[in-house]
Amino acid sequence: MNDNSMPRIVDGDPKDSLADLPGRNAARHPQRVAFSVKEADSWRDVTASQFNEDVRGLAKGLIAQGLEAGDRIGLVARTRYEWTVIDFAAWAAGGVVVPIYETSSAEQIEWIVKDSGTSLLIVETAKHQQIATEATREQSGVRHVWTIDNGDLDTVVASGSEVSDEDLDARIAGTGRETVATIIYTSGTTGRPKGCQLTHDNFLGLAENTQAKMKDLLEREDASTLLFLPLAHVFARFIEVLAVTAEVRMGHSADIANILDDFQAFKPTFILAVPRVFEKIYNKANEQATAGGKGKIFARAAETAIAWSEAQDTGSVPLKLKLQHALFDKLVYSTLRSKMGNKVEYAVSGGAALGTRLGHFFRGIGVTILEGYGLTETTAPATVNLPDNTKIGTVGLPLPGVSVRIADDGEVLIKGVNVLKGYHGNEQAMAEAVQDGWFHTGDLGDLDEDGFLKITGRKKEILVTAGGKNVAPAVLEDRLRAHPLISQCLVVGDGKPFIAALITLDEEMLPGWASNNGLGSLTLEQARTNETVLAEVQSAVDDANKAVSKAESIRKFTILKEDFTEENGTMTPSLKLKRKVIMTDYEDEVEALYGN
Repeated sequence: MNDNSMPRIVDGDPKDSLADLPGRNAARHPQRVAFSVKEADSWRDVTASQFNEDVRGLAKGLIAQGLEAGDRIGLVARTRYEWTVIDFAAWAAGGVVVPIYETSSAEQIEWIVKDSGTSLLIVETAKHQQIATEATREQSGVRHVWTIDNGDLDTVVASGSEVSDEDLDARIAGTGRETVATIIYTSGTTGRPKGCQLTHDNFLGLAENTQAKMKDLLEREDASTLLFLPLAHVFARFIEVLAVTAEVRMGHSADIANILDDFQAFKPTFILAVPRVFEKIYNKANEQATAGGKGKIFARAAETAIAWSEAQDTGSVPLKLKLQHALFDKLVYSTLRSKMGNKVEYAVSGGAALGTRLGHFFRGIGVTILEGYGLTETTAPATVNLPDNTKIGTVGLPLPGVSVRIADDGEVLIKGVNVLKGYHGNEQAMAEAVQDGWFHTGDLGDLDEDGFLKITGRKKEILVTAGGKNVAPAVLEDRLRAHPLISQCLVVGDGKPFIAALITLDEEMLPGWASNNGLGSLTLEQARTNETVLAEVQSAVDDANKAVSKAESIRKFTILKEDFTEENGTMTPSLKLKRKVIMTDYEDEVEALYGN
């Protein structure tokens, strides 16, 4: 199969926009709890009526501060309730939101603000304010920089007291589905990031159709989700819009280190995360079980969960496996579910490949991971596995209103309601990316006989060895990253006689692993040359090599002194490896692998 198209289920009112949602929800169910906001150690409920009031108050303030329809508002903040209020207030006032990662440098902020033509800038903290002030010092077009933690939003709201409801309603009415809602800058693994112009219909149309297709997930009475991924990323942003569209209770958390505590307090029914989060949950549970002398029990429980999940796909679960699964559900799986709040039935995963083993494990413990696929240019999801139609190992079927095509060279092409309007100020890039209505993703994949998409690699990241063998590094990298001791991996070998790898160790997992393996306390520097650690990494490499042919397998590896991080410039804010940067920074280490 080379094409799979899903017709749009919901067309929606052509006059609607994202700006209409808060008022519509308040009119329908004014006392419904729309949000729960974390305050110290408790959660404060916000009704649909209160959210609408918060949005309208800030929207009036933005108008009073000179915001005109189409003006750009930059936003630098972590994931918090105020972000969602700012989003919808800006849309109600006719503005275009430009999200910026809160970890961005002054130079990165300067580029995005300048390229987008941002005139108003909202930041979260005093530190952000300092960086933003430096970034905008030479930019006369930025009229205001407001800081959330300083209470500046309250001042903005107060300034809008003279703006009438009629004036605001006129702004809302003047915003349509084809109006640009946001300009999201791509992570920029190479070169300057490009600004993706996404419309109200890109978000709203896709959300409406996703809701229609995923009613079991979104329309249950107690449906709720806790956002903890950065809202500067399109994936979290889409879920924000989806939750408001479907009237799902939503919370925000930026406390990743203690996210399990927030899960237990908030009790979401579904969550979204990147594969690394699920790997951490699994690896941490394994480590704790081993430390408590129950490592063998956990290993048997994990294998049973995987076998039980795999059996679901055959339609027949042997009685012995059912009994084992029921036993481990009481002993192990229920504990893992309780760590996620005890109500999570589904998790949506995107950003990278999850891996079939992890997918089967989580479904086996009672949390089905719905793996999906998309890019900033496709407003996040283009395809996703559905609660009633999941195929582990794939990224699912196209959402309604979306079409997927596999080009002759294997590239994944996408057309539909979710495809960007254009790259801001860069018509040439748009002409190259979208041809005959099809967006060229740069990813390689295939569609199976049922129309499920599977991603096999990146077109530009295919390595060609000196022997002429084409190698997709993602297959090996994804499997290696799943090991508890390994943080990151970059497969190398372009133009070389064989495939090799640069590997970094997980500093968070190392102490527990070392203790469980009788090594006592190890520093990262000691670990990278320790024989037991090297043997364990070699075992992980051997396991990863099982997924590829001998010519594609990793022959040698080196463990680096430091991890790949956003801070040292080797990763993007959305946790993608900057291959070109890494190959330059670690040129000596790569050459050493080949004896040069």
